[in-house]
Amino acid sequence: MQVIIINLNVNVLFSMQGTLEDGTEFDSSYGRNQPLTFTLGSGQVIKGWDQGLLAMCEGEKRKLVIPSELGYGESGAPPKIPGGATLIFEVELVKIERRDEL
Repeated sequence: MQVIIINLNVNVLFSMQGTLEDGTEFDSSYGRNQPLTFTLGSGQVIKGWDQGLLAMCEGEKRKLVIPSELGYGESGAPPKIPGGATLIFEVELVKIERRDEL
């Protein structure tokens, strides 16, 4: 059974590869063989992830193109992400955990 994220405040586990517009990889969870996890809507991650993972199903893959204002803004995240950078993420939603299941 697939679960659809229909609200915030659920834990999501997902795998991702992040690149800049020129294709330079700045991060990937695949090399670590461990999905990332955070609580959707809690402010733990960039706004582009909170918005981009909404309405995804477990097992779904999605490409997120995140403008700098929903990413790291004009300051960036040196040394790998320059200020004003558009971020591209290939994400796969591995699991959704409702808060009452934790």
